Amino acid sequence: MHFIDKVNVEVKAGDGGNGKVSFRREKFISKGGPDGGDGGDGGDVILVASRNENTLAQFRYQKELKAKPGQPGGTSRKHGRSGEDFLVAVPVGTVATTEDGVTIADLTEDGQQAVVAIGGRGGFGNAHFTSSRRQAPKFAEKGEPGENLTLTLELKMIADVGLVGMPNAGKSTLLSKLSNARPEIADYPFTTLTPNLGVVDVGDASILMADIPGLIEGAAEGKGLGHDFLRHVERTPVILHMIDAYQEDVASAYSTIKDELAAYQPALAGRPEVIALNKTEGLDEEITEDLLNQLKKVTPAKTPIFAVSAQSGKGLDGLVYELKKKVQQARTKADKQAEKTDIPVLTLTNTEGQWKVEKSDDGFVITGPKIEQFARRTDFANDEAVQRLRDIMKKMGIMHELLRQEVMPGQTIRVSSHGSFEY
Repeated sequence: MHFIDKVNVEVKAGDGGNGKVSFRREKFISKGGPDGGDGGDGGDVILVASRNENTLAQFRYQKELKAKPGQPGGTSRKHGRSGEDFLVAVPVGTVATTEDGVTIADLTEDGQQAVVAIGGRGGFGNAHFTSSRRQAPKFAEKGEPGENLTLTLELKMIADVGLVGMPNAGKSTLLSKLSNARPEIADYPFTTLTPNLGVVDVGDASILMADIPGLIEGAAEGKGLGHDFLRHVERTPVILHMIDAYQEDVASAYSTIKDELAAYQPALAGRPEVIALNKTEGLDEEITEDLLNQLKKVTPAKTPIFAVSAQSGKGLDGLVYELKKKVQQARTKADKQAEKTDIPVLTLTNTEGQWKVEKSDDGFVITGPKIEQFARRTDFANDEAVQRLRDIMKKMGIMHELLRQEVMPGQTIRVSSHGSFEY
């Protein structure tokens, strides 16, 4: 299966079922009361993080994620069946964003769920509207439409350590040496075309390491496969820079990668880091020491630098224990930040009952979450249903505001784009 880490999908929650207009029909009862049942709710679309998934490749062919609609209400007050939710398995680390860039799901743990599209509520049947004033209502509500949106699903690997470096720096070799990962390895640039994950056991603990394919200058601007790879470094709290000891300028190689990380996301430049000068098995101590000194001149103070050989295993023990220490420090810091953000914040903002009346060419336009919800459920072809909407608008104070703005008989009252009636 191809490794795909970014796709666009159409998401459609189920529509609510329509309420039923019905009257009791029984022997010897000529005029039975209203008994129309309510429609069922539409199903939600729910993303579920699964460690058994490791790519978004299935969505290359499954572009529409659609939940079942609710069924209409029946006679004898029978409630329509609600539509089934549509559960969609995605890899752990999947982020869902809307077309305008709003993140609505960030799935970081196995089994975590997020509702990305809410099903429409079923409409009330005419039995619901019986009152002392309205004893035989001949209208019912329409079901609300389910949410419909385009989402971008993006996989950002979740690892403790992000392994970065120029092409052919030896990252895949190191990962295969330290972990159970078996990436493709060869002695030429860009062998690795997909990120690889490996679990590295260190004493009584383990850390998850991601081999990010080789970066090049200009990667943050999309050169090579820059953006495709850089997103996988975003979540890693510790960065391991792999530098080939046979590079013409090891300091420049480090600075290039550092600059690309900062250009892609400034916060990455401040992440805890460890540097590994690789392929030192064939170099004498004097040359190795000179290369380490070159690196010290361009790296932040107290940055750990190790001379290693991923091929022979030289220096790897010290490297992994340093990585373990950095990861534990990062986890402790993250736990403290989580404790602070877990404190609930109380807010008194409530936009549900807010509405706005604006003049238009032929009348007035009413907008607002609550009144639009009622309008979506109104059958504008039914006079009784429209009268009910008028009553609701009167209770909310909208009709009073229309009078204040000098509404005239015959003018059109439009509730957003959901329907209209004459005043």
